[in-house]
Amino acid sequence: MKNNTQGFTLIELLIVIAIIGILAAVLIPNLLGAQKRAYDTGAQACAKSIQTAEATYQIDKQAYFPLTKASGTTATSATAITGTDTNGVAVSTTYDAMGLSASCMNTNMVITPTMTAATAAGVAGNYSIDVKDTRGNKTFTATPNALSGS
Repeated sequence: MKNNTQGFTLIELLIVIAIIGILAAVLIPNLLGAQKRAYDTGAQACAKSIQTAEATYQIDKQAYFPLTKASGTTATSATAITGTDTNGVAVSTTYDAMGLSASCMNTNMVITPTMTAATAAGVAGNYSIDVKDTRGNKTFTATPNALSGS
């Protein structure tokens, strides 16, 4: 009588498991890196929209407006932006009115400004705003002249 049972040998099964393990070891770090790059892209989009909003405000008011957002703070399009602009004028507007990117409203987005007030001698105010998604790797700095990431 002939034994007709068919199946995989132990060696074949071990080879398949080893191949799956090698593929997982190669792919998982790449997938995690792609996720961090996506968070960094959101921070970059936020920084660019802030830079554009600041340029628009500067054309209209000859000043820059303050914008601060701490980590863990959720903003909506109606969230108020209040403070004093670089000319010393009180500002009260919203994310939506300033045309800021939706990525700026994310809970993990941190926005830290450094504002320089205009002087009586006629020297215009200035700004430098750092934007970072806490889940990403990069911090983007928006200034009137450039947008840089580190």
